[in-house]
Amino acid sequence: MAGRDATDGTEAGGSGTDGTGTGTGSGTDGTEAEQRHPETPDAGKDPRPGGTAAPPEERETLLARTALRFTAFTERWLPDAFGFVLVGTFLIFALGMSTGERPTTLVDAWGKGFWSLIEFTLQMAMIIIGGYAVAVSAPVAKLIARLARIPRSPRAAITFTAAVAMASSYLNWAFSLVFSAILAKEIARVVRGVDYRAIGAMAFLGLGTVWAQGLSGSAALQVASAVSSPKPVRDVIADGRGGDGLIPLTDTIFTWQSLLATAVVFAVALTMAWFLTPTPARAKTAEDLGIELRPLVQENAHKVTRSRPGDWLESSPVFTVLIGLLGLWYLVRHFAGAPGNPVEALDLNTVNLILLLLALCLHWRPIRMVDAVRRGAPAASGVLLQFPFYGGIFGMIAFTGISKQVAGWLVSVSNELFFAPLIALYSAVLGVFVPSGGSKWVIEAPYVIDAANQLHVNQGWMVVVYDLGEASANLLQPFWMLPTLAILGLKARDIMGYTFAMFLACFPAVLVMVTLLAGTLPFP
Repeated sequence: MAGRDATDGTEAGGSGTDGTGTGTGSGTDGTEAEQRHPETPDAGKDPRPGGTAAPPEERETLLARTALRFTAFTERWLPDAFGFVLVGTFLIFALGMSTGERPTTLVDAWGKGFWSLIEFTLQMAMIIIGGYAVAVSAPVAKLIARLARIPRSPRAAITFTAAVAMASSYLNWAFSLVFSAILAKEIARVVRGVDYRAIGAMAFLGLGTVWAQGLSGSAALQVASAVSSPKPVRDVIADGRGGDGLIPLTDTIFTWQSLLATAVVFAVALTMAWFLTPTPARAKTAEDLGIELRPLVQENAHKVTRSRPGDWLESSPVFTVLIGLLGLWYLVRHFAGAPGNPVEALDLNTVNLILLLLALCLHWRPIRMVDAVRRGAPAASGVLLQFPFYGGIFGMIAFTGISKQVAGWLVSVSNELFFAPLIALYSAVLGVFVPSGGSKWVIEAPYVIDAANQLHVNQGWMVVVYDLGEASANLLQPFWMLPTLAILGLKARDIMGYTFAMFLACFPAVLVMVTLLAGTLPFP
């Protein structure tokens, strides 16, 4: 079934994360098999008469070859994302034993924490589904078709895709995964000579750079809401700043320091996208890879039929309008009644409500909204399966003495100046092995914030630093790439050479910025 439409490909992307976050590219095999032509076994050959492309080993740069070797290693030796959380459970158990905790204490703490993230789990699942539903609506599909005609050259196309991916991820990371992948696919169809691997990597770039500093950054939204933030996290925050143990968004992602760091990372990534574009001799188009690209808007058309009187309710926009007006009425009152800055009223629940209302209005007819959610739901399966186990790990850390021990270790090897880059590096390294989309923060917040309290480092800045490090890690591991890869019909190994090269430029910029700006923020 070559040449599936964008929405069908996205559905495969959702199923690619079928509760396990299956390893590097394996989640896209089925989609790739359907999208790549079976009649083109020699996809690397030049389609022009008499022309033969150079062997891939000769066409790739040293940096890209190194990244591909790294990917081959992870594919062979590392477990999938669910395997990591299972192994991590017993590593933390062993860590607790080494710090003197009794086994029964750790077991009880694990059980106590297992369902402690249940509300956060649903919130993150709804962000994924809501972002998907918005991205596959007909008006957004038409917008993508128009945007795809802006760039006129392969280099401009790849740079433009990178810019859109980062900008859209700042608004919502789940929306960006789908929107940017569909945009990249449409650009590759209309702009001749675009390297399909490079533009695929750029479609994912938002998740590896600025998403966590945006409006769907889970850590910042979590510490701003009493509903989302567990009591042990609120307690350790209150130890440093008092009050209710919450950190408003104005003290995290909306500080000028955070905005400046985000802008610098954005600029570095955009510059890298420009220079990473392969020369025409080394470019591999979708056609070279045997992937058929069809017009997006025509494929996205969906005819609503009414075969019985009961179908009227599903196909009529009347209740869409009524629900839209009801939701708008509530949001106006919600933000107008917020104490202080209205931005502080923006939490995970509000973001999800906005996404669902926007998706319903864009789909216009309830039956189309239902279909979009049905196809987007599989993408949230990994979150639904893994987050309770992260809750168990959180319980063993937060409800025992482990958090105090780790905080002591971080304090002993750092000082006020170097604590921020240490946490960024720590977050990036851990993020490679535990891709969590922000759930790791609730595990590590107790000892990260405790160490910040002891060193008198700004708490809100630690949230920003932690998120910048975790976002960088997404450039080195493929878990969150799977929906994007499924839409494009690629494997992780096709794009990780480019994402690895991007990491080598962006992460040093992160370390420099978090170090320089840390001194401009007072404690707490």
